[in-house]
Amino acid sequence: MSPSTRFSALLALAVVASTVSAQAPTQTFPATPLASKHFTYPSGIPYQVDTDQNLIRGTQHGYNQCNSTTENQHSLCQTSFLNSLDDFCLWAPDPANSTVADEEGEMVAWCTKPGRGTRLIPAGALKGVQFMRTPAYVQVVGFIDQTQVNIADGDWGGELDPHGADLRGNPMGGIMFSTAFSGNNNTYTQVIEWHNFMGGNAFCFKACDPAGADAAKYCQHIYDRIGCAYNAPNNAQNGTFEACLGDNQDFPGIYTDAAGAVQTYTQPPEALGAISTMPYQPKVPASSSCSTYQSAELYSLIATVSGNAPAATTTSSSSAATTAPAGTSKGASSASTSKTGSAATTSQTGNSASTVAASGIVALAGVVFSAIFFS
Repeated sequence: MSPSTRFSALLALAVVASTVSAQAPTQTFPATPLASKHFTYPSGIPYQVDTDQNLIRGTQHGYNQCNSTTENQHSLCQTSFLNSLDDFCLWAPDPANSTVADEEGEMVAWCTKPGRGTRLIPAGALKGVQFMRTPAYVQVVGFIDQTQVNIADGDWGGELDPHGADLRGNPMGGIMFSTAFSGNNNTYTQVIEWHNFMGGNAFCFKACDPAGADAAKYCQHIYDRIGCAYNAPNNAQNGTFEACLGDNQDFPGIYTDAAGAVQTYTQPPEALGAISTMPYQPKVPASSSCSTYQSAELYSLIATVSGNAPAATTTSSSSAATTAPAGTSKGASSASTSKTGSAATTSQTGNSASTVAASGIVALAGVVFSAIFFS
């Protein structure tokens, strides 16, 4: 090879190396945090809301413009909803048999109703759900066969929220809307502050009213290691599907000690190991006007959706209400009503769990064990 040819080859290699270096991920934070991006549904959503390039965690896994062409069990829709007992979504993995820790940045929406371009939660996967409407937020808490939404059996999971360590959210680009704060079932409001714990065959998903002064406090995202028991205290029952009105919970992490002083809990870093004790027990807010339903009444539109194993058989009710009570969007008939409070006695049906004490965390007699995942 002549000197001139060798020089030309070296110059070409230098150009390639420079180009590759320039394209390598070098930044952590986006220009605009996910929680600061505002959109209107359905017409004001871009194909993807996370469009920054050369960021450490890569690009957004899915998309936010979702419609009939994307609605199937392989959908990568990352636009989620929480409206009522019979109309909500959960964040869960794209690939089967995944852990929340591995897939939190790429989670996709799994929903109880068709029509929004998402995946559908398979029939029989939901084992019990409580929907709670309070002055400051709405939330669903429940029991689920998590293998039906691609979470590995035995995974105690973790938290999803619109922040994350790099402000891109988990999942990255995941956005949420609700009709719960607009006064009607046809007007959607973007939910800016929310958190969703998934794992341990249980879940909790809270959406805080964006007009509320304390939305970020009720939907706190810094207590990712102490699960539903402390972030969304509840009296959800396995085998029961109910919609209730309720009081606001205490802000997650805020409690009153034995001396009557208000304290703020500081979550220890994972490097210190499992959380073995807690300085307080969370108070379950009082609830009332609870209406109970059969699962087949609520989720008839997903009755034929199959999952990773044969779906459980449910018995359909022959009645249907013409007016839906608070907590359902339409068409579900109330089987019974009840009142529950913060000291309500819980009963258990279906399996060994009684109330959703944690998701991503196991909470037994005040002993909390941590799971490994990013906030």
